[in-house]
Amino acid sequence: MRFRYLLGAALLASFVTPALAQSYYVVQDSSTKKCTVVSQKPTTTTTTVVGDGKVYTSQVEAESAMKSVTVCQSR
Repeated sequence: MRFRYLLGAALLASFVTPALAQSYYVVQDSSTKKCTVVSQKPTTTTTTVVGDGKVYTSQVEAESAMKSVTVCQSR
């Protein structure tokens, strides 16, 4: 009986954990050429993901990566 509860809890955790993970993207506005960090993948055509489309797990990580992206440094 306890095994069923443990198995159920493990399955529930495996489905919930990815949903809790936050993703950050470095994007560039095509009209202003300004780079920013956003928490959702852009769906509009006016912003594009830069830096090979890499997904970052923290905002700090994305902000530090933005400093090394070539198109973001030139502005």
